[in-house]
Amino acid sequence: MKLWDKGFSTDKKIDHFTVGSDRELDLLLAAYDVKASKAHAQMLGETALLSEQETEELLGELDHILSTIEKGEFTIEDEFEDMHSKIEYLLIQKLGDTGKKIHMARSRNDQVLVAIHLYLKQELEEIKTQSRELFDLLLSLAEKHKDVLLPGYTHLQVAMPSSFGLWFSAYAESLIDDLYFVNAASKVVDQNPLGSAAGYGNSFPINRKHTTESLEFATLKYNVVAAQMSRGKAEKSTAFALSAIASTLSKLAMDICLYMSQNFDFVSFPDELTTGSSIMPHKKNPDVFELIRAKCNKLQAVPNQLMMMTTNLPSGYHRDLQLTKEIIVPAIQELRSCLEMTVFTLKDIRVNQNILEDPKYDYLFSVDTLNELVLQGMPFRDAYKKMGTDIEAGNYQPKKDIDHTHEGSIGNLCLKEINAKMDQAMSG
Repeated sequence: MKLWDKGFSTDKKIDHFTVGSDRELDLLLAAYDVKASKAHAQMLGETALLSEQETEELLGELDHILSTIEKGEFTIEDEFEDMHSKIEYLLIQKLGDTGKKIHMARSRNDQVLVAIHLYLKQELEEIKTQSRELFDLLLSLAEKHKDVLLPGYTHLQVAMPSSFGLWFSAYAESLIDDLYFVNAASKVVDQNPLGSAAGYGNSFPINRKHTTESLEFATLKYNVVAAQMSRGKAEKSTAFALSAIASTLSKLAMDICLYMSQNFDFVSFPDELTTGSSIMPHKKNPDVFELIRAKCNKLQAVPNQLMMMTTNLPSGYHRDLQLTKEIIVPAIQELRSCLEMTVFTLKDIRVNQNILEDPKYDYLFSVDTLNELVLQGMPFRDAYKKMGTDIEAGNYQPKKDIDHTHEGSIGNLCLKEINAKMDQAMSG
């Protein structure tokens, strides 16, 4: 069944090529299409375009279809082009002419638009919740290990003293920046495009504010052409949000891979969270974090994929836009999986309490030792030269009783302030 069927059939090769993976992806979007159809039916009843009985019958059958979707019983067979055609077919089979009226005052264009907007809106909220879970874990680890010192590096060279408290909370605060992107994407998708039809409105006296309120959108996408142009833009906005979080997760995963190596030996994990080698019995590999790193690096290419697909499209609908689902839906699932696995593994991280006992880390304290000379009255540049000379001559004696007090330093992590920032970001 095709919603655009005019009594003739297309070649099977054309069908296969144009439908692509829509049926599979639409199984994830079908519930949102039904919810939008319910709001549409209610609006048609309110505006007297449907009778009260027709409205009740449609709502009842749509509820039944939604139940089958939630139970995992809904399917889209090969004879149906997409979720829209299958759902409309079920309504017609059950309700006859009343079922045929559900498509009044709308098009597949605004049907898929509203379903995608609802889907992205929900998924972005779920991603925020998962990010907050990771944030809370990172902050708790920062508090737990705040006094355990850790080498800090620049250029991968031993630089200055850091701490596990500083390291964990750095990634926590970085997630806040990522949620700013999520909030921006949420604002883009939280606009109702339903009623724009094929992109130019229609002659029916519909009430688009009614569906906006029913579907709990923050606002209406008023201009019907602008509503259609949000296809692609909504996905791109979401992709930038995914990419931001993916960047943070990838960097964290890379740190962990380094820190787990014998050359560093800063952290470890229980055996059940690592993998082994087929020939080297001593190996405990960080496969989970290597895959998180790779998957998240791949996710950072998603915005570019969507931009390349949509960059030269004029206004109005084009079939190119169908392919955005093939990119954004798997990307969302991949990021959520990476967030889940990061929390699952990171909660069991073990930190080495005695890293800085190794003499090679004595140079971490050169700056603090230099600063002590400055505090005693020596000009900074003179103290710098003296420290360099002492190191070269082998006379360097590190000052290890460090005292960092400014906001955001080893001795003043500002965890409460960072948590307050996250609370604000979560509120949007």
